[in-house]
Amino acid sequence: MSQDELPSSLERAADADRPRGILTPSDRDFLLGRKTDYTKHSRKQKRNRIRRRVRNAILDFSILYECLEDRDRETVFDPDDEDSDAYTRGITDILGFLHLGTMGYHTPFKEMLTEGVAKSEQRLAGSEYRMVSVEFNVEPVGQIDVDEVIAKIEADEFERITDEELRAFVRLLSMSDEFAPTEVRESLNSRVDELAAKMDDSETDREQTLQRLMR
Repeated sequence: MSQDELPSSLERAADADRPRGILTPSDRDFLLGRKTDYTKHSRKQKRNRIRRRVRNAILDFSILYECLEDRDRETVFDPDDEDSDAYTRGITDILGFLHLGTMGYHTPFKEMLTEGVAKSEQRLAGSEYRMVSVEFNVEPVGQIDVDEVIAKIEADEFERITDEELRAFVRLLSMSDEFAPTEVRESLNSRVDELAAKMDDSETDREQTLQRLMR
């Protein structure tokens, strides 16, 4: 990947002044294509070192999970951090990286994800008797009927739009030459307060109706 091909979502992660994490600044320059004057041998050595660091980082997470204090973990995942969007992208990519990396692994990703969430729930509850059901399924989205989705939108029947239809529709919309993200963003931002007010009104109406029914 060249610097010109770098997506804006990687801007924070690719910051040349960012301190070392799993990757050293030199590792990042190598992977991002900012430094290319490697010989075939030195390139091979670089890749080997990165692989070793990643493997050891995975083992380090067992120590972090068991030993890092709650306040330290909470600080790492501070939702009010100015770089929260970049961290959200990073967390998403961690899961994507693990999903890809464990394809064909001796323990399926689904089992590890389920066990990890269950362990965390037990820790939160302070009891091994905390039992949860964790669902994770990967189902391909089939072809959607665009006319049918538009008909649901025009009829304000949003509850009838499935998650699969919504994701596919948004993807198709982004592929359209007539779709202008900036204009859509400005239009939607102007309607956010209006939508929030209507949602608050509906919640108030619900509470009032519920109180009448309970008298």
